[in-house]
Amino acid sequence: MILSGLAWLLAACHTAFGSGSTILFRDDFHNGLGNWIVEAERPGRIAAERGVLDIDVPAGATLWFRHEIRGPVAIEYEVTAVAKGGPNDQVSDVNAFWMATDTRVPSGNVLERRRSGAFADYDELRTYYVGIGGNRNSTSRFRRYIGRRDQRPLLPQHALSAKQHLLEPNRPYRMRLVAADGRIEAYRDGVLMFRFDDSEPYVRGHFGLRTTKSHLKIWNFKVLALR
Repeated sequence: MILSGLAWLLAACHTAFGSGSTILFRDDFHNGLGNWIVEAERPGRIAAERGVLDIDVPAGATLWFRHEIRGPVAIEYEVTAVAKGGPNDQVSDVNAFWMATDTRVPSGNVLERRRSGAFADYDELRTYYVGIGGNRNSTSRFRRYIGRRDQRPLLPQHALSAKQHLLEPNRPYRMRLVAADGRIEAYRDGVLMFRFDDSEPYVRGHFGLRTTKSHLKIWNFKVLALR
């Protein structure tokens, strides 16, 4: 079952590729941005058409998936950092938030407060964050945000700079982000990049695609319930 533009209905009877996981949500990117809320520092081109979400922006931008996610889940998508001579083709910042709530909102719902798109405006989130090829493709990092201004805790083992952990231009990657009770993981092309065992896990919240001054193409987005 492929859910189109207003894909907030549960696909609860669909088993994912024989894996024992159930597809909760998916977006085939054929019907516009109805499933996403955009926060951007500056205007850019953000479009979902012909099966691809194209994010081509000159500054910070976050796209929030409209529908709350409750764990245990895995979030999967494919992504390419484009390098074809465009002004934003920087090969940088394949980033994401997941299980995000906002401490400035009584309900915690991140969609009840608009942010500027600037990175510092997300400090007050409680969320997991992964940044692949950040800082102009010089670092890849995982963080557990704790909802406090100017505090983005980073453990030494969650800061990688070796070439194999960064981005290659125009190469498609398969991302898989897991929040399964206290088991928090980020995979790329089936390889575990980060794992964090959380004694106080974030078990619900929103997913957000994040980048800054870059050009990304994303497709095959889905959210899977884990058993």
